[in-house]
Amino acid sequence: MAKKQQNAPEATPADSGNGIGDKITQLRDYFEEAKGELRKVTWPTRKETTATGIAVLVLVFVMSLFLGVVDLGLTKLVEYILS
Repeated sequence: MAKKQQNAPEATPADSGNGIGDKITQLRDYFEEAKGELRKVTWPTRKETTATGIAVLVLVFVMSLFLGVVDLGLTKLVEYILS
């Protein structure tokens, strides 16, 4: 999707774009736009955050058990082959 292009004001000869005032203005504009974007964010509720956090912890536990069992099995297999 194409971004909207804003019409930039015409640069005057005094506006070279290198001044400290211009950099401060750019920084202020950046933070204002960032604040506007943060207002658009749909933040999850406490219930959604808790549910997804628990789901992640359960998945991590299950995967660690699986990988531990596979590691143990492969270790025993290698020991059997080498002995």
